[in-house]
Amino acid sequence: MKPRNIILYLTLAVLVSTGLLLAGCETLKTSKPILPLKEYEKMIAGRLDANYIGTNNCLAACHVHDKIKQDFDASTMGVQLSKKSGMPLVDCESCHGPGSLAVEGLTPEKVAEDAKAGKKTACDYKTLIDIRNLPAQAKSLICLKCHTANATFNLHNWNAGTHAISDVSCSDCHKLHGGSDLKVKPTEIGEMCEKCHLETKAEFALPSHHPVPEKRVFCNDCHDPHGSTTDKMLRKITVKETCTQCHADKEGPFTFQHAENMEDCRTCHSPHGSPFNNLLNVPGPFLCLQCHAGHRTGATTTEENRAARNTRCTDCHSTIHGTDLPSASGKGRFIQ
Repeated sequence: MKPRNIILYLTLAVLVSTGLLLAGCETLKTSKPILPLKEYEKMIAGRLDANYIGTNNCLAACHVHDKIKQDFDASTMGVQLSKKSGMPLVDCESCHGPGSLAVEGLTPEKVAEDAKAGKKTACDYKTLIDIRNLPAQAKSLICLKCHTANATFNLHNWNAGTHAISDVSCSDCHKLHGGSDLKVKPTEIGEMCEKCHLETKAEFALPSHHPVPEKRVFCNDCHDPHGSTTDKMLRKITVKETCTQCHADKEGPFTFQHAENMEDCRTCHSPHGSPFNNLLNVPGPFLCLQCHAGHRTGATTTEENRAARNTRCTDCHSTIHGTDLPSASGKGRFIQ
């Protein structure tokens, strides 16, 4: 075979292989549902062959859920979404799906018979949406059907947030039938978050920590649990802006600033807890010596010099975060 033909065949083989590879990649990128679309619809809407009959008709036949309905009516959501509020009506079927099949066959005679026997009539709950066994994203979507259109809650970042991606659903934190207030109390936020964030819980047990266990600071003071456009779901754009909500004296701007360290407090500090004072990553002066060369402080003998080198830098450089006053040399040494 002529060399020219060999080159031609090799070129064709490369082109064909490349085409097949690209076609394979395109197939991988194609979005395909794992289950038939109707199964997804049933996850959110319930049985497609059932009809909506209204909460009153459901509860007239099924009395097992009377207490749950009373709790919901007394809750923040139940009061706000009553017919008198003028807001969209939300009832049991909004979350649990159409209930006609669940109460099918539950006649007044059946209810009376059960009452005489001292038991409450139960519906066929298996025909309703199986919320407990739904994927986390599908559970949250039931809530998001209403709450994405509500400006009261910052939920427009939820789907791209760490919690949603990590298979956390709304009901993991909010107990809809748990009481009159559907919000998590500030004093209970720490314990709730620590159920998943065990490493952070351990950091708050270190000697120097933000007073979260003491319930003086709360997780949502810094983090937005419903999602954020920032790293670590911070409420502010940068770490510094988040920290200076409380530590305003460190905000600046200063005439003499601590270089690029001013933008990320984590360069020196561990935000949740540390075994060292002031939440430092490592104790001084070793923290400072990671960037700065050591220097003598006027001691003459070897023993005095060694002691002088191992003192805290902040004993002299007290305004270490920044200052507007120059030092005696006319330069910013953070000593004022």
